[in-house]
Amino acid sequence: MATDHQNPASKQQQPGTSAFKLIIYEQENFQGPCHELTGPCNNLQEAGVEKVGSILVLCGPWVGYEQANCKGEQYVFEKGEYPRWDSWTNSRRSDNIFAFRPIKVDSQEHKIVLYENPSFAGKKIEIIDDDVPSFHAHGYQEKVSSVRVQSGTWVGYQYPGYRGYQYLFEKGEYKDSAEFGAQFPQIQSVRRIRDMQWHQRGAFHPVAGAN
Repeated sequence: MATDHQNPASKQQQPGTSAFKLIIYEQENFQGPCHELTGPCNNLQEAGVEKVGSILVLCGPWVGYEQANCKGEQYVFEKGEYPRWDSWTNSRRSDNIFAFRPIKVDSQEHKIVLYENPSFAGKKIEIIDDDVPSFHAHGYQEKVSSVRVQSGTWVGYQYPGYRGYQYLFEKGEYKDSAEFGAQFPQIQSVRRIRDMQWHQRGAFHPVAGAN
């Protein structure tokens, strides 16, 4: 069953028993024991999942975490197939996932402002209804120490081209980099998180095995 607080308050909510569903396979390429999630799970091992080898997202999006209780490195999963760990991350720091939760996407509009300094100070870059694979190409070469999300849901990346550590930005304010889970105030690309509810063309598809 879907959890109560994860149901988007929208008249366009799709019918069905759950707005979120993913299947975890303990081996790569969708092999081995599998486990279905339709709501948050703060500790996969306590739920009987020994290892996350591959993931099939039927209804999303979701965010996975490197550590239990939604801590550590973040991995964003939209509807699609993820046959092995390098299809959902290229940071190469860890291939562990110990927690999952659904991501609420309830806005068709997207607006995010990223600031050089903490507490929304210094130079800034404002993005409206667009994906930006390189801040440098837009003339912004500063660090990102605070973020204000006015609408939509976003994922920021440490490096250009949607690479490196991922940082989930839901609507709200992040006064310093620690609040969005970054050890260093570095974000160089950002994109919108979309799903079939709002965008009929579907979701972002990473290039598997890209170096």
